Amino acid sequence: MEATGRSALYVCCVLLILTEVSSELIHIPSLVHHGIEGKPMLLSVETRYPLDDVEIQGTWSHTRPSGTRTTLVTFTKEATIINMMYRNHLLFKEPNVSLIIRKLNHEDEGDYHLNLNIQFNNQTGLVIKEERTVHVTVDVPVSSPVIQKSPSYAVVEDKANATLTCSVERGTRVVFQWLRDNQTLGASNRYHFTQDNSTLFISIVRKEDKGTYHCVASNAVSQGLQSKAVDLNVYYGPYNLEVNSDQGLRTGEVFTINPGELVFFECQADSNPPNSYVWISKSRNATQVIYEGPRLEVRSYKLAQAEEYLCRAFNNVTQKQDETQFTLVVAKYLAGKEKHIQEGSNFPPFAAVVVSSLFIISCMLLFFLKRTCRPKRVLMSIYNRIRNRFIGHEDATEDFGIYEFVSVPGKMESAQASCRSLARLESVQDMHTTIYDMISHVPETPSHSLLE
Repeated sequence: MEATGRSALYVCCVLLILTEVSSELIHIPSLVHHGIEGKPMLLSVETRYPLDDVEIQGTWSHTRPSGTRTTLVTFTKEATIINMMYRNHLLFKEPNVSLIIRKLNHEDEGDYHLNLNIQFNNQTGLVIKEERTVHVTVDVPVSSPVIQKSPSYAVVEDKANATLTCSVERGTRVVFQWLRDNQTLGASNRYHFTQDNSTLFISIVRKEDKGTYHCVASNAVSQGLQSKAVDLNVYYGPYNLEVNSDQGLRTGEVFTINPGELVFFECQADSNPPNSYVWISKSRNATQVIYEGPRLEVRSYKLAQAEEYLCRAFNNVTQKQDETQFTLVVAKYLAGKEKHIQEGSNFPPFAAVVVSSLFIISCMLLFFLKRTCRPKRVLMSIYNRIRNRFIGHEDATEDFGIYEFVSVPGKMESAQASCRSLARLESVQDMHTTIYDMISHVPETPSHSLLE
């Protein structure tokens, strides 16, 4: 019983040791191999057991993508048997049990299985089994890709579509990638790709689609090869229309220039092809086209006042237009206008003189009339005339002058009678027998230069 127990304990210890070591008895550096058609391939195996201390037995088999499985090689430590159908196609390497495929073709694709049984000489009856699977693909390297564009001519934004197709003469399992101005493109609402990414369809071309396009083709055995550049020309615009000038002071949409200055304005917009430009002068009375072209020349001395200008850009291809306007002010006119506003807020000096003179005359007239009679209607007539001219209904300059009251000699009675009849004097055009004659001595009219 004691001997039997020792023997069982010894076997258990050996099994534990072999279990820990079994995962390291063989090693395959890569479990996936990408091969090139017509080239050899090595399915390398590294053995990590002492060959002299073991007995081995194993097989290499091949399972095609269709599911068909074929045994390729059967081997032991002393002998190797290669399937007769593959003797010229395979090479078995001893003692590390590696397999070489001499010349790859598409039929060599699939999974290669290695089954290996290992028995240590000092452990009779104990067999360790190792299994590995290697996946093999066979590809043709890609050739340089070529892009075809449809339509081949420039397209108009918001009206046309564009299709770009990338193709290669050689290559299997090709992966395509698209670049615009060296930036990777992905699917979007307007960018659509076929399943293999070989075709790019742009639905409703826009301004931002304009640029240089490349496609990159690659597969498992070829690094990315880039196509030649293809330009997609898009007619668009005008956008971001603005007026600029290197002269004058700009505040918002107002340009202020100095008197006598020759100023150039340039109208610019983002557009393809370039726009047609029209400059329009806007005034209270009329609007007229004054120049055609992107550059306008304005001489400040021709401006009588602040003027508004408008620049209109038109794209003959897209049939779109845009316009912007600005105001041009001469600094002298602006200053004069401000001064006039300030002066207008004060009472005019000439009007003050006229009003003062009329007030004094009215007082004098009232004083003399009160001493003789009370001609109310005469006073009211004089008052109304003064008031009308003061408020602007009549020209006050006609009253400017020297006034003199002349008394007509006669009896007091006649004077009083005349006073009583003054109420009817307004209807009389030519009166020679009044109590007082008011004589206005008007000086010569001043010249226009002085009035200024």
